[in-house]
Amino acid sequence: MFRRKTAATHPVEGISTDPTAGGGKGRRTPTRKEAEAAAKARAKASAKGAKGAAPDRAARAQNMARMRTALKTGDDRYLPARDKGPVRRFVRDFIDVKITFSEWALPIVILTLAGGFVSSTRVAQAISTFTTIYILVVAINLMLLSFQLRRQLAKRFPGQSTRGLTWYLLARALQLRWIRQPRPQRSPGEQLPDTYR
Repeated sequence: MFRRKTAATHPVEGISTDPTAGGGKGRRTPTRKEAEAAAKARAKASAKGAKGAAPDRAARAQNMARMRTALKTGDDRYLPARDKGPVRRFVRDFIDVKITFSEWALPIVILTLAGGFVSSTRVAQAISTFTTIYILVVAINLMLLSFQLRRQLAKRFPGQSTRGLTWYLLARALQLRWIRQPRPQRSPGEQLPDTYR
C-alpha cells in the first residue's frame, strides 16, 4: 500500500533513455581556435554596422548645424517644429518690434532676491514694494500684448488655429531680447509687413 510505484517502462517522447547521456547543452564545447574565430567574425560585423552608422551621424550633425544657423538667420526651412510657419514668425516679429516691461522681469527678480540680503529694513521694504508694483505692471503688460496679438491674428490669419500662440508670445516676451531664440529679425519700432506667407 505504501510502496513506491515502479518507474514507467515506456520512455517519454523527446527524453533520452540513454543512461550515459548527461544533462548537457546538446552540443560540443568549441575549441579555443573556433571561439577566437567566432569572436573575430562578430567584431567585423559590428565594425561594418558602425561604418553604416557614420553617414547617419554625419547627416544628423549637418541637420543640427543647419538648425543652429536657422535660429540665427530665421530661415524657416530648418527651424525646429515649434518655431516653423508664417504664424509663428509673425508672433516673434510682433513681440520683437515692441519695447516692453516684461523682458526685464527676470533680471529684476534676480536683483530683488539679491536685495533680500540687505540688512536695512527700510531698503528691504522699498525693494519689496518696487518688486510688487513691477510684477503688477508686467502682468498688465502681458495681458495687453496677448489681447493685441489675438486681434492681429484674427485680422492677418483668419480661420487659422491660434492654439498655443499666446504661450509662445508670453515665453518670448519674458526673455531679454539678446537671448531670444530664434534671434529677432526686426528692430524695435519697425513696421511689420501686411502679409506673412
